[in-house]
Amino acid sequence: MVDRTRRSNAASPPDGGWGWVIVGCCFMVTVCTRAVTRCVSIFFVEFQAHFGADYSATAWIHSLVDCTTMLCAPVGSLVGNRWSCRVAVMLGGLLSSCGLLLSSFSTSLELLYLSMGVLTGVGFALCYTPAIAMVGCYFHRRKALAYGIAMSGSGIGTFVLAPAVQLLIELYSWRGALLVLSAFVANLCVCGALLRPITVQEDEEEAEGKEGESVGEERLGNISSHDAELASLLPGNPAPQTQRGRSFSSWFLSTKEYRFLLLPDFLGLAVSFLFLASGCSLPFVYLVPYALSVGVSHQQAAFLMSILGVIDIVGNITFGWLTDRRCLKPYRLPCYIFSVAMEGLCCLFAPLLRSFTLLVPFAVLYGYFDGAYVALIPVVTSDLVGAPYLSSALGVVYFLHAIPYLISPPIGGWLVDVTGSYMATFFLSGAALLASSLVLLTVACIRHCHRHQLTSIAKDTKPEPLPLSLSDQSDCTVTFDKEAVSQAVVS
Repeated sequence: MVDRTRRSNAASPPDGGWGWVIVGCCFMVTVCTRAVTRCVSIFFVEFQAHFGADYSATAWIHSLVDCTTMLCAPVGSLVGNRWSCRVAVMLGGLLSSCGLLLSSFSTSLELLYLSMGVLTGVGFALCYTPAIAMVGCYFHRRKALAYGIAMSGSGIGTFVLAPAVQLLIELYSWRGALLVLSAFVANLCVCGALLRPITVQEDEEEAEGKEGESVGEERLGNISSHDAELASLLPGNPAPQTQRGRSFSSWFLSTKEYRFLLLPDFLGLAVSFLFLASGCSLPFVYLVPYALSVGVSHQQAAFLMSILGVIDIVGNITFGWLTDRRCLKPYRLPCYIFSVAMEGLCCLFAPLLRSFTLLVPFAVLYGYFDGAYVALIPVVTSDLVGAPYLSSALGVVYFLHAIPYLISPPIGGWLVDVTGSYMATFFLSGAALLASSLVLLTVACIRHCHRHQLTSIAKDTKPEPLPLSLSDQSDCTVTFDKEAVSQAVVS
């Protein structure tokens, strides 16, 4: 996100030009963060053989990388807001590259927990959120398409890096492969250097608050009289004053970047993300074991994951392009709700699919709608809270993914151990995804009813027409009640 003391020279985002360079940088950031994180699982067998550890101990490496990346996402937003996105991404690239470099010299799993799990995860967190927020600063009309292209780096990177990492392990062992990955991730510093902030003249600083107010009110909708105090939290309005001095809440509200946390729409969005993160990762973890349990060969099971990755890319780009069309742009939130609900329905029907032929349509549908909702997360967040809060809001959004990402796969595995089948695990995933869509649908319905109520009140309280001017009264006949006039004169 741009510095608070600077704004764009243009009245609106340029929707092109250097913005496409920003999209390319964000694409590479998603490749170097999310795709590399997914490829960590390729090292599992090597780590187990070298350190003599079991699967559960080794699996914590992947969980720590993923959890730390999401858990520290607000730190990336804070660094991007206080200094610049360029500083955040370059610093993150340096930390993550050093983390992978140190991992190549590790002599125990505990050192890998610290170097790869924590240090690399923090570096990824510093890069991920600011790079995504920068896309929103450069695009408005084609925002969904830009985000679709940028977020497709996760699927494309996984598709390309997975066989490349396996080849590196065969040629140079796991230590040499981590050294090469360290050099590859160092390209994040180059991407950060290209994240050019949008600058303006200093005298336009005051207009920022007014713009934030109009954008925030437009995105969040009308606020009821009960929420009148929350309206003062929008940029350009004074913070509410209390008689109890500077309490924690007043200190919290004085922090500009996080005032949106008290807005009802974002609270509903946050609850839906908790359900979403609890269910979206389970199919990626348990699809291959489930396919093997119903008699699908190892090659076909691996091919299902390839289908998921490729169709995920298609969903990123095509759904982003579709929701940028004029007919669908006002309905981005319903499109997001639809994509999450379709993922949930796919998971509910997954236990009924007991052959490779039936599992292929599942992989296609789930992969497509997974790519669709991933591309729309930044767009929906921006539409709800407004561009001035996008970087901080994305940090909170990805922070909410951390704990569910950490605990949902073990819970799914526990259900498999207890029930002896994968049905309960897929039902848990489907129920969580449907709950996420239901929460957002409820929020959208409340907003619609509230707006309709306000519109009705506005019509009922329409002011009376002004009296005619003297020129308009020239042809009017005016009569007086003589008795009333005489009484008025006497009084």
